[in-house]
Amino acid sequence: MTDAYRSEVASGWPFPKLHPVIRIELDEPTLSRTRIAISPLGELVCGLYLLRRHAEAPWPYTSWAVRAREVLRTEPATAPLALYFQLPPSSPDFLDPVPETALPTFAEQLDRLRATPAEVIAEQFATYHPDGDLPEFLRPFRDDRQAALDRLAGGLAAYWDAAIAPHWPAMRAALDEEVLLRARALAADGPDALLARLHDRIRWEPPVLTLVKPLDQSHVAVDKRLLLVPLIFSRGALTCSTDHPDVVMVTYQSRGSALLAETPAPVTRAQTDRLAILVGRGRAAVLRALTTPATTSALATVLGLAPSTISEHLSALLAAGVVHRRRAGRRVLYGLEPAGTALVSLIGGDSGISLGGDSGISEFVS
Repeated sequence: MTDAYRSEVASGWPFPKLHPVIRIELDEPTLSRTRIAISPLGELVCGLYLLRRHAEAPWPYTSWAVRAREVLRTEPATAPLALYFQLPPSSPDFLDPVPETALPTFAEQLDRLRATPAEVIAEQFATYHPDGDLPEFLRPFRDDRQAALDRLAGGLAAYWDAAIAPHWPAMRAALDEEVLLRARALAADGPDALLARLHDRIRWEPPVLTLVKPLDQSHVAVDKRLLLVPLIFSRGALTCSTDHPDVVMVTYQSRGSALLAETPAPVTRAQTDRLAILVGRGRAAVLRALTTPATTSALATVLGLAPSTISEHLSALLAAGVVHRRRAGRRVLYGLEPAGTALVSLIGGDSGISLGGDSGISEFVS
């Protein structure tokens, strides 16, 4: 890259600084090593940030958040997690480390957190607190590293068992489907196409990946690996992790957050839901959900409908030529035909739910 080009990147080009953004310049080796992984520990931490941002969590997290807060209030073992409610927007990554494998278990990630080397903690503290003035809640990790890590891991384990584990099988199924679809897109169309369609606040203008969020940062990734991690608890938030020597991690909203809901999605402007008037509420919900391909079981979970009902709606939509069916290994994925996309785009934007469970979100978290 020329110096002039680098100057433009640093100043925010091609997106003027109307809002703060994170800019990540990716060289070709880094881009070619793009991979996708899940992070159970990342989900837990992201859920804590969701509680931190919202006194009353929005749908579909509302009921889950009430119980999660009760766990934090009544379970003494979760006390070490208070630090996640005090961290500044940019924080050391060892508190939520990059997953080492594509499908790590929560136990594996906890073991890795417990084994965080002293030099890693020292290096990250020097990066985020160069004056050496650590916040009081971080000092134990410097002064008595192993005891602090063990206490934190114990708190995370207690919270996981009470607040996350009951939902994890369904969450894991939704994440597996997300990874499958993104991996297919990566294999079929390459990383450029994948990044261009990843999220409505992620902009890919080669070689710069821009995350639109209220942090003003610039990073250059040379000869690394780009790791994409979908998070159900994201609620549209984006994060970027650059502390790992070999990996740049970007997290984004996964499909499937609606599986946490205990009530139907709030209906807004129901009187003007023209797509529901045209095809019925059930089929309208299926069409909106299929803006990203999904299986019958994923649709049933997200929309709160019986699989037989979903199958009936899909049969009618297939017969109408607005939906297609494709096999991916042992799964059958349904997606929108151009006519279905036109329906949703032209008259279906009044109301609805996607597999991500969020629409028009304007909130961010580091």
